[in-house]
Amino acid sequence: MSQHRRRTRILATLGPATDPPGMLDALLRAGVDVVRLNFSHGDPAAQVARAHAVREAALRVGVEVGILADLPGPKLRIEGFATGRVQLRAGERFDLVARADAPPGSEREVGISYLGLPNDVHAGDTLLLDDGMVQLQVERIEGERIVTSVLNDGALSDRKGLNRLGGGLSLGALTQRDRELIAVAAELGADFIAVSFCRNAADMEEARAIARDHGSDAALCAKIERSEAIENLAEIIDASDAVMVARGDLGVEIGDAELPGLQKKIIRESLARSRVVITATQMLQSMVDSPIPTRAEVLDVANAVIDGTDAVMLSQESAAGNHPLKAVEAMARICVGAEKQFERDTDFEKAQRDLQRADQAIAMAAMFLSEHIGVRAIVAMTESGGTARYLSRFRSNVPIFGLSRHAGARRRMALMRDVFPIAFDSRGLATREAAREALKSLFDAGLLAEGDRVILTSGDHMEQHGATNTLRLLQVGPGGLAQGLGEI
Repeated sequence: MSQHRRRTRILATLGPATDPPGMLDALLRAGVDVVRLNFSHGDPAAQVARAHAVREAALRVGVEVGILADLPGPKLRIEGFATGRVQLRAGERFDLVARADAPPGSEREVGISYLGLPNDVHAGDTLLLDDGMVQLQVERIEGERIVTSVLNDGALSDRKGLNRLGGGLSLGALTQRDRELIAVAAELGADFIAVSFCRNAADMEEARAIARDHGSDAALCAKIERSEAIENLAEIIDASDAVMVARGDLGVEIGDAELPGLQKKIIRESLARSRVVITATQMLQSMVDSPIPTRAEVLDVANAVIDGTDAVMLSQESAAGNHPLKAVEAMARICVGAEKQFERDTDFEKAQRDLQRADQAIAMAAMFLSEHIGVRAIVAMTESGGTARYLSRFRSNVPIFGLSRHAGARRRMALMRDVFPIAFDSRGLATREAAREALKSLFDAGLLAEGDRVILTSGDHMEQHGATNTLRLLQVGPGGLAQGLGEI
């Protein structure tokens, strides 16, 4: 019982590197809690096949694994080049052609995917290609042609991303392709749907409505990667179930110097508003090729953990890297090391006071007891996973066992820091009997030991969502028998 169990969740992107037989099983055993299907790449049918493979691997390994479907969003890109690649030189003219029938690109010009760009940019603007590797300054607009001057030498190849420094483009968050892919995500049973380049709460509400129309109860994840999203951060968080610090495009739009502080702000605001938060992009980028991370990468991951992120994400490292398994193992190792340095003393004087829900109040009371009397664990008997989410926002030093009969709720809890989802069906059991059986099951699984004190939260009617209204302080007796508060 004294061994440290990793609390921070690991989200790994699937791709060609994870497709070989046996690899998924190995990744899940190494610590992957949620997998990401990146719909920006490949055929949707291939992602559906990966989703089925994940479900089968999770059954074999015996773990709860969530699936996150990541929508492409309105990613601005240049089109292709006649030779596939060109070399641009500083000071030379280079035109962006906003025309559907633009000719194949050359060292003088290239087509762009967003035909409305000439209306969104002005002379003096800086445009960033390939995550800022090539920078262009807008000189003037000539109809459908944006005349620019190259600011630095650099190679450019087909379909690279395009951003405007400072943001401000008028693109909506959901494309027609995104709307079609939400239907695919619903069909494959995704537990999370990530909305790329969201600008405001309305973007998230639209995505949620489409998902519900297709019968999906997936949690909605807002990817913060536009400067407009920073301006509307509070409303976006409130309209979402989870938030992702998407550091790639966000860093390009706002500049690298502003990114660390904004990452901390997004994590802090997400926790304060009771939302799950993911830190993503290039966390262990060197491990695409190298079997070990750099010290800077170790510090980057550790700092996100110490800041309180729920999850850290692997992208190319797991999807297409040479060492996907080693990358997951390294991520898990770094998280455990950082968690041992994590100290958070909750200031209950600053805690929210206008609670509208009983389960939120029970969660706060449980955490207050946990910090002031000392317990081995918190046991949350939950239908939807909501109580476990509220509990996990306080960042306790004790594990939270989220017991639910619903597989979907358990998979959503797999993304919550400090929460360990466990299958448990309380139907037909009286409240006291359910509490007794819950502790006995955890004792039999080796998760609790005789003498352990625990806090148990439950509801009088456990088959109803949001029904948690009871808190008990119990002790594990001989054979796992619940002791305390004579009625148990």
